[in-house]
Amino acid sequence: MRIGLLTDGGYPYASGESRLWCDRLVRGLAQHEFDLFALSRSAEQEAQGWVQLPPQVSRVRTAPLWTADEDTLGLHAPRGLIPRLLTGGGARTYGRRERRRFITHFTALATSVCATGASGGERGGSGAAVRCADPQFTDAMFTEGLYGLAELACEHGGLPAALRSETALRILEAACRAPGTGRTVQTATVPDLLSFAAALDRVLRPLSLDWYDEESLGAVDLCHAASGGAAALPGLLAKRFFGVPLLVTEHAVQLRAHYLAGSGTPVSAPVRALLANFHGQLATEVYRQAALITPGNTHARRWQERCGAEPAKVRTVYPGMESGRFAVLGESEDDGGPDTLVWVGRIEPAKDLIALLHAFAEVRRAEPDARLRIIGAAAQGSEGATYLAHCRALADQLFPDEAADAHAVGDSPVSFEDIGGAEVPDLAQAYAAGGVVVLSSVVEGFPISLVEAMFCGRATVSTDVGAVVEVIGGTGLVVPPRNPRALAEACLALLRDPERRARLGAAARARALELFTVEQNLAAFRGIYLELISQAPVRRAPEPAAGGPRPFATPPEAHVLGLWPEPGDEPAPGTAGRTPSWAAQEVGAGACGAGDGDA
Repeated sequence: MRIGLLTDGGYPYASGESRLWCDRLVRGLAQHEFDLFALSRSAEQEAQGWVQLPPQVSRVRTAPLWTADEDTLGLHAPRGLIPRLLTGGGARTYGRRERRRFITHFTALATSVCATGASGGERGGSGAAVRCADPQFTDAMFTEGLYGLAELACEHGGLPAALRSETALRILEAACRAPGTGRTVQTATVPDLLSFAAALDRVLRPLSLDWYDEESLGAVDLCHAASGGAAALPGLLAKRFFGVPLLVTEHAVQLRAHYLAGSGTPVSAPVRALLANFHGQLATEVYRQAALITPGNTHARRWQERCGAEPAKVRTVYPGMESGRFAVLGESEDDGGPDTLVWVGRIEPAKDLIALLHAFAEVRRAEPDARLRIIGAAAQGSEGATYLAHCRALADQLFPDEAADAHAVGDSPVSFEDIGGAEVPDLAQAYAAGGVVVLSSVVEGFPISLVEAMFCGRATVSTDVGAVVEVIGGTGLVVPPRNPRALAEACLALLRDPERRARLGAAARARALELFTVEQNLAAFRGIYLELISQAPVRRAPEPAAGGPRPFATPPEAHVLGLWPEPGDEPAPGTAGRTPSWAAQEVGAGACGAGDGDA
């Protein structure tokens, strides 16, 4: 079958989120054909280029979300010769009729975003205020506005300019001041509204792309969004315009990531509230329209269900990880040294190395020969470098260089090392450097470093955040976050008991090989693809008048009882006439958009 893989800031670019997972998925399901529809996040990401693509990737369409240039390649241009001649082939300003449509749809979108989240104490007493705060009403207004703007952009283009116009700003201001909005939203100033309009333009940029025709997203059998948010927007429109089923995979819930990122940004409270309301509404609509949702862990699943995902449509599929490079270490009897703790990861504030250093100070008081090896690089940006310098300074303060006598050179029991050096040439050697692997995070999604340690057969001590308990499953020790004393006691318990370390390490490796390998991930999605496509309605064309029946015109699955809708069944809304590519007789004319710009 033909899969439309939707990504945001990742595959096929050489950097970004979910890049490795998407590459393994595409390479592992070689029996399917993949069309990539990728959104880029920065000029630096585009400059780094793409990874080498396998032959089953038949086409790549890309579009940037980081530029404000309306004439960027990939934005929808007006159809037809005369409109192209009049506008120069690019986007244009709206006429009177299009302006009225934009005002209607954008007003509905702004009303839903501004009214969402207002508590009972923040609402006015009028009937209009109560109605605006009703979740069903705001959901209906959001979908009306979103799909109305998408249809307008598909037919006429010009949406980015309209979203940055004075008309849009006045609509946002009126919606913020209307009864039923929250107090925080009502305090929005003109600079706040300008910031929100710019952010909204970037998030809604996929509505203006030329991907929505029978030769692009209309030609795929299934849309698979590698994340929620902006990446899922093309999938929503493909379902609405062509009836293509949508599968959404989230290893880290986009809404949660937005909340965490927004808390550290310099934007004002009204802008954060408006963006949170918009992303919450978008997540609800994505989960409502998805045929199936596959979170990467139960922690993400709880977030999705809280945001409106139906439990019956949610199926946990753990992300697959390569276990082969850890096989030699995992099957060996090397315990890595009975007195060494190892931390492996990206150094940033969320990892809470400060608590780890304070915990190790207590470990040293009880076990003077203990050592701590912190292996990893600082996160990109000034924050990561500053945090690493702070951790080094704290380590120097807590553990001054020690020497055996007055003539020996001092040595610190804490070391900061990078992977690729002489002592730690690769990732497997990083986990081989100690007998106990420690995770001290205060914020964590799916703990990749913990799974890698389990593949290596290492006993672990970790904090109870994110999906840690779900991943560990009783094969390691778990303590509360931000509790150095509890962390130290757990580390001491394993350092003093080599038999328990070996027993937990063996159990951890067995659990990781059962649940977290690439093979189990591919097997799960292989079955999900077949399940979803078997439920898609098929339009059976009449047999040709001359020449007899065409061989293989009908897939063999169509003869299996109970899988395919009968001719008299009512199809789902928006899916009438939907034909998978492998059952299609002809390809119709494009529904909207030029469809050029293939990579």
